[in-house]
Amino acid sequence: MAEVKPQNKGTKQLFKSPVLEKLSRTHISVPLTVFFSYSAILLYWSVVNTALPVWLTVVLFFTGIIIFTWVEYLMHRYVFHMEVYNQSREKLQYVIHGVHHEYPKDKTRLAMPPLLSITISTVLLLILRVLMGDYVFAFLPGFLCGYALYLSAHYVIHAYQPPKNFLKYLWINHGIHHYKNGEMVFGVSSPMWDYIYGTMNNPIKRKHSESVRNYDELHPEQHDHHHHTH
Repeated sequence: MAEVKPQNKGTKQLFKSPVLEKLSRTHISVPLTVFFSYSAILLYWSVVNTALPVWLTVVLFFTGIIIFTWVEYLMHRYVFHMEVYNQSREKLQYVIHGVHHEYPKDKTRLAMPPLLSITISTVLLLILRVLMGDYVFAFLPGFLCGYALYLSAHYVIHAYQPPKNFLKYLWINHGIHHYKNGEMVFGVSSPMWDYIYGTMNNPIKRKHSESVRNYDELHPEQHDHHHHTH
């Protein structure tokens, strides 16, 4: 990924077309509504039209959530932070993720646009229906709810100050990714895969593990602006 300097405020026009520019932005509530509604419809279909027992539905649902956290990690590490060895890849990477690193406080680009959300959900349904059969109607809702939980966590981390409990480490971890080392700490909703793949145990994390007590210490320039985020 090409290096960008994080800006504490502002936004950036990505597309000359006003239609594309509009489609590249969304309020967080829109994709959350899409994913939760899609999940509810699939679960309803599973109960009414399949013979899946309740216990298996529950197992598949939570398996879907866990699998999503793995996909989230892999996508963030290898797609969003792809190697940019030519101009076209650099431009693509900037559009899909680099702009977020440059303007991390731009709330309109913290979630996936609804048209893309619906398209991805439907494509996953069609592919997994072939691969999994009726199991998809319990697995995919879990996967999509995992996606919605990730979007919620990512939005809250960027829009609000951290809580005074164990969840603050999600803020600290993502702060390290944005402001200290963009090639480490890729998990947003969970640090589990960073520990498994060794992208959490790094010198920067160790160096700051004792000194960093809260989110503000990672990027104190935001402390003066926190009242704008509520």
